[in-house]
Parts: sequence; structure tokens; C-alpha cells
Amino acid sequence: MGSSEGVRATLMVYRNLRKAVEKHIGKEEHRVHFTYFVREEFRKNRNLEYPKDHSFIQQRIKLAQNYTYLLNSVHHQKDLLFSYNIAVDRSNEMTKVLGKSAASVGLRLPDVYQS
Repeated sequence: MGSSEGVRATLMVYRNLRKAVEKHIGKEEHRVHFTYFVREEFRKNRNLEYPKDHSFIQQRIKLAQNYTYLLNSVHHQKDLLFSYNIAVDRSNEMTKVLGKSAASVGLRLPDVYQS
């Protein structure tokens, strides 16, 4: 893999990881340290030289890919648990579903369902 291909692959992995962190962990102020950590890890390792540090670079890229896969998989499992109603509190989820259903026909939920 050439240098430009390596940079392109690294950027793709970085974008995928950032998207997963923002989607599944969130962008709220009290959770911004996750995004900050990811950004700083990639910045810290951007000056590595391709031929000399090839195995280290590959390990870091693989770690980022695995963490992205973990975040997406945990979120998917949580969605499955919600959909099968397995040992989870679904009141918030049901309120969201009811709200979306009501909004799709131009209505609002009654005050009973509002949080």
C-alpha cells in the first residue's frame, strides 16, 4: 500500500470511527471527551513514517476499525433487544415511536405521554 493510499485508508477509518462515536455515544457536552480522544489519537500518530512504522500503523488502524465495529454492533444489539422487548425498559422508546407516528400525520401526543 502506497503512502497516499495509506493516508486515504486512514482518513476513511477515522471518518467511520467519528461517525460511530457521534451517533452512538453522542455529541453532548458531557460526552465530548470521547470525540476529543479519537481526534487526538489520530493527530498524535499522523507524523509516523510509512515504511518504518508500517506494522504500528496497521495495528492502530485495525484497532480503530474494531472499535467502530464494536460501537455499531452494541447499538444494533440494543435495538434488537428493544424490538424483541427483552428485559429492557421501553417506555422512552415507545414514547418516541408514538411521537413519530403522531407527527407523521400532523398531530401531537396528549399530555399523558409527554415527559
